[in-house]
Amino acid sequence: MQWRGRRGSSNIEDRRGRRGGAAAIGSVGGLGVVAVVVIGWFLGVDLTPLLRDQEISLGGGGESQITQADEEAAEFVSVTLADTEEVWSAIFSEQVGEVYEPPTLVLFKNVTQSSCGNASGATGPFYCPGDRKIYLDTAFFTTMSERLGAEGDFAAAYVVAHEVAHYVQDELGILGEANRIRSQASQIDANAISVRIELQADCLAGIWARAAGDRFGSLDQGDIEEAMNAAKQIGDDTLQRRAGRVPAPHTFTHGTSEQRAKWFEIGYGSGEVPACNTFSAEQL
Repeated sequence: MQWRGRRGSSNIEDRRGRRGGAAAIGSVGGLGVVAVVVIGWFLGVDLTPLLRDQEISLGGGGESQITQADEEAAEFVSVTLADTEEVWSAIFSEQVGEVYEPPTLVLFKNVTQSSCGNASGATGPFYCPGDRKIYLDTAFFTTMSERLGAEGDFAAAYVVAHEVAHYVQDELGILGEANRIRSQASQIDANAISVRIELQADCLAGIWARAAGDRFGSLDQGDIEEAMNAAKQIGDDTLQRRAGRVPAPHTFTHGTSEQRAKWFEIGYGSGEVPACNTFSAEQL
């Protein structure tokens, strides 16, 4: 992905370096596994199957040190977010007939607060409908590469685009209605609705990828393969297998690896928002 030296977004809220208390996954006084689960269905990536008390912690007290890698990741996110702003502004104008008002993306390190609860690098990036902001700890990109096998800058761009897609769903009124129905459904049915929400976001991310390539000429050879590999690596079945569990479809909240890659490809191939109607699809 050709991103260096390009325009960044002004819609970044940088909370890195702010003072935060210690929080350990699984600790009674910290963020805790329960908080991860509560916030989990909003996420583009559900890492709860991978949580281990001894493996993941959310920093100690004091301010977080900002490294050169942090700065580069923040610059990358800013450029990617700017790309989504231009692409979705054009799509809303051409396909929706409305004006696109871009979201704010909150950059943080270790842990921060959102209207949806605590945000941490362990829970992964997510969109919070409560404050209509996207939350991202740039260290998650390292987790993607080193622990999830999703390498490459366009794999990281796909994650940003997926979270922006949740905001797009909210703007279109889809997310609010899906959440309303989901809140009244059984757990199994609620999970099934969540899968359709997430697969639609993957499809919308595919639309963005196509438009970004056409509009900016920023895609390198192999970028789409990186995004599709990332989609596969964060499928519910793959994450559960990696955690040593037998995949249980009734617990899926994001879709299988095959489904996530398929819907990204549908969006990339069509470039049209109606093609991403996962809610009317008989076969996911």
